[in-house]
Amino acid sequence: MKRIILFAIPLFFLTITAFAQKNLRGKVFDASNNKPLAGATISFGNSGTTTDKDGLFAIDCNKVAVITVSYVGYAAYSRTIRNCIDEMTISLAPVGQNLNEVEITATSSQNKSILYQPSSITKLSTTELKRGNGLFLDDAINGNVPGVTMNRRAVSSGQQFNIRGYGNGSRGPRGVSSNFDGQGYKVYLNGIPVTDAEGITTLDDIDYGSVGNVEVTKGPAGTLYGLAIAGVVNLSTIKPEKGRTSIGQDILIGNYGLQRFTTNFQMGQERSSLLVNYGHQKSDGFTVHNNSHKDFVNVFGDFQPNAKQNITVYGGYSKSYDERSGELTIAQYDRNDFSGNMEYIKRNAHSEVFTVRAGVGHIYNFNNAISNTTTVFGTAFNSNASSAGGWTDKHTTNFGVRSTFNTRFSFNNISLSGITGVEAQRQNGTTLSYNMIDPQGSAHAPNWKIGDPYFVIGTYPTTPPATPPANISGITADAYTTTATTSLFTEWTLALPMDISVTAGIGVSNMKIKLDDRFYVLNKPMHFDTIYKGMISPHFAVNKVFGKQFSAYFSYSKAYKAPVSSYFYIPYVATTPVNNVTGVVNNYLKPEMGNQFELGTKGTLLRNRLTYQFAFFNAVFSNKMTNIAVPNPSNTATLYSYVVNGGKQDDKGFEALVKYTGYQSSTGFFTSITPFINFTYSDFKYKNFVFESGTTPANKVVVDYSGHTVPGVAKVLTNVGFDLNTKPGLYANLTWFYKDDVTVTSNGTATGGVPSASNPDYHAGSYSLLNTKLGFRHSFAGHFDIDAYLGVNNITNTKYPIMIFVNQIPDAFIAGPKNANVFGGLNLKYIF
Repeated sequence: MKRIILFAIPLFFLTITAFAQKNLRGKVFDASNNKPLAGATISFGNSGTTTDKDGLFAIDCNKVAVITVSYVGYAAYSRTIRNCIDEMTISLAPVGQNLNEVEITATSSQNKSILYQPSSITKLSTTELKRGNGLFLDDAINGNVPGVTMNRRAVSSGQQFNIRGYGNGSRGPRGVSSNFDGQGYKVYLNGIPVTDAEGITTLDDIDYGSVGNVEVTKGPAGTLYGLAIAGVVNLSTIKPEKGRTSIGQDILIGNYGLQRFTTNFQMGQERSSLLVNYGHQKSDGFTVHNNSHKDFVNVFGDFQPNAKQNITVYGGYSKSYDERSGELTIAQYDRNDFSGNMEYIKRNAHSEVFTVRAGVGHIYNFNNAISNTTTVFGTAFNSNASSAGGWTDKHTTNFGVRSTFNTRFSFNNISLSGITGVEAQRQNGTTLSYNMIDPQGSAHAPNWKIGDPYFVIGTYPTTPPATPPANISGITADAYTTTATTSLFTEWTLALPMDISVTAGIGVSNMKIKLDDRFYVLNKPMHFDTIYKGMISPHFAVNKVFGKQFSAYFSYSKAYKAPVSSYFYIPYVATTPVNNVTGVVNNYLKPEMGNQFELGTKGTLLRNRLTYQFAFFNAVFSNKMTNIAVPNPSNTATLYSYVVNGGKQDDKGFEALVKYTGYQSSTGFFTSITPFINFTYSDFKYKNFVFESGTTPANKVVVDYSGHTVPGVAKVLTNVGFDLNTKPGLYANLTWFYKDDVTVTSNGTATGGVPSASNPDYHAGSYSLLNTKLGFRHSFAGHFDIDAYLGVNNITNTKYPIMIFVNQIPDAFIAGPKNANVFGGLNLKYIF
C-alpha cells in the first residue's frame, strides 16, 4: 500500500502539470501561393522550434508572449500571443524566390515551376508590386521585368505595354500607333481576358492596388493564347490567407493631391476563401487639367466542394475619369514648359470608362491523369474619350469561354503531359465619333479660363458668332461591329531522363469582323465583313535542368496580330466619288506575323541565395501595318488615309535578371538584405520597310524606313536596388532606374523627314530615377496587423516622360511629375 501511495504522488503532480501546460499550435505558409513552409524557425524568448513537413508547429504557450517566425528567402513576421487555445496561421511574404517554387499559369509541362519552362517568364509578387506605392503597375513593370516597358498618357489612363519592341508606336509611321489602347499582346485578370475579341486592350479600368501577382510571358505566345504576337500578361488579385478572417482599411496619401482609400474583407478557410475589396482613388495630376479619380469594387471567391472540384468566382466594377492635358511639343518639353496643349484643355479632353467584368471558373479532376479547367466570362464596357480634335463613344459587350484539358501520363522514367483547349470570344460594339469645336468661336474670348463650361458636340455653349468656324460639325461616324475570335490549341511536353524535356505545340486562330456603317452614306447603310483565318502558331522548345538548380533552353514560337475593324475598312466617303472611293474594304491587308528564336538559362545557385534569368532572342515581326495618307490631286490636302503592310521589324536583344540574398538571419536584427539588378539591351531595326503614297505620278512619294531604329525603345535599360527586412518589422528598399535615350520618329529626325542640316536627328534624352521606401509592419495582441510606410519616387527631381508619342511630331511628350513624388500610407487589419 505504501508503495502504491509513493508511486501515485508523483504521478498526480505530473498529471496536474500536464493539464496546466498549454500548447500553442499553428501553421506557416507562403503568402504568394498558400503552400506550407517546412523548416520555418519559430523563435520565442531564448527558445525556439521549427515547423514540420506540413508547416505545423506546437510550443508551450505558458512561456510565450511574442513569437517571431522566419524562413530563408522570406520577410520575418512577429505576433503577440493573446489566446493560447487559438490555432495560428502565419503567412510569410517571399523576398527572394526560388525558381523551383514559382509556378506559372498555363503550361504543358507537368512541373509548373519557372525552372522547367523553356521560355522567358517573369513573375512579380507583392515584394516587387509594393516597392512603390502599389497603385500604378508601370512602376513595377519598368523596374522588374527586363524587356518590357509600360507607359501611361495620364495619371491612370492610356496605359500600355511594350514587349520586346512591340507596342505603342512601334508599328511604323504616324497613324497606326494607337496612343489610347494596346494591341498585339493579351492581358488576363483572374483568368478572364481583359483584351477584347478584336485584340484591343484597355487598362483604364484595372485596379492595380488589388493585384497580388503578375506573370509576364515575353514574345509570340500564339500556341496557348491565340492572337498574342508580343506576349501575355496574367494578373491575379490578392488571395486571402488560409485560416484567417479579417477586415482591413488602407490609406495612402501623397503630393500632387494623391489619395487612395481601400476597404477589404478577407476570409480564408481550408476549402474556401472570399475577398471583397472597395477602393476610391484620386489625384490632381502632374500638370493643369490632369485630374484623375477612380472607384473599384472587386469580389473574388475560391471554393472546393470536394477533392475533385474547385470553383472560382470573380466580379468587378470600375468607374474611372482622367482629364487629358495633351501632349507637349518638343520645344515645350525642352524648355520645361509643362502647361500642356491648350486645344486639349479648352475642349475638356478626357477619358471616362465604366466596366463590369465577371467570370466563373471550374476545375474538375477526373483522375490523376486528366483534369479540365473551364472559365466562362463576360465584360460590359462603356467609354467616352475626347482629345483636341474629336470625341468617341464606345459601348461593347464581350463574352466568351476558355476551356482546357490537362493530361499527364507516366512510363517508368518518362512522362508525357499536355494541355489542349479552346478560347472563344464574341464582341458586339457601337462606336460613335464626333468632331470637337472651338467653344468660343474662331476667335477665343480673352476672358476664357480653365473651369468655364466649354464642351459641346456640334453646337456652341453660348451664342455662336455670325460666321461659324469651319470645324463645327456633329456626328462623323456611326459604326456597329461584331467580332468573333476563336483559338484552338494543343501543346505537349515529353519529360525524359536526366531532366531533359521537349515541348511541341500548335495553335490555330480565326477572326471574323462584321461592320455596319450607319452613317448613311449615299442615303443607305453599308455592310462590310472580312475574315482572317488559318493563323497557325507553332511552338517548339528543348529544356535541360542541371541538378535541380539551373536550366538551359532553346525555343521557337510564332503568333499573329489580325487587323482591327478600323484598319480593314476605309471610311472616306463623298457624294461624288473621288478615285472611286466611297467606303470600301481594304481586301489586301494581311495580319502581322511574329517569329521568335530564343536561347536562355535560369537557375538558383549558391545554396538558393542567388537566382537569375538570362535570355537572348531574335524576334522578327513581318507584314507590319502602317498608315498611308492619300492627298488630293493638287497635293494641297489629305483626302483620306488607309492601312497597308509595310515590311519587317527585326528585334534582337539580351535580358538579365539577378537577385542575391546577401544576408539572412533568423536571430539577428537584420533578417535579410537582398540586392537585385535587371538589365535589357535592345537592337531593334526596320527591315525591307518600303511603301508608296499618292494618287498621281506627280505627287507619289516613296518612303523607306529600312535600317532605321524602331522609335520609342531605349537601347539600354537597367534597374538596380535592394530590399532590407528586420526582425522588429522595419523594412526598406532603394532602387535606381536608368533609361537610355530613344528616337522619337521612324527616321530619327525632329520632323520625321529625311535627315539634313536643317532637320537633324532627334532623340529624347536618357534619364535616371532614384526611388526609396521605408516602412514598419508588425502584429499586435494577435488580432491587429499594421503596415506604415513613407516613400519618395524621383528623389533627384529628374525630368522624364511617362509616355512618348512616336511619329507624332511636334506633339510628342507626356511629362512625368516635375518634382519628387512623396507618398505615405497606413494599412490596418483586424483579424477575428
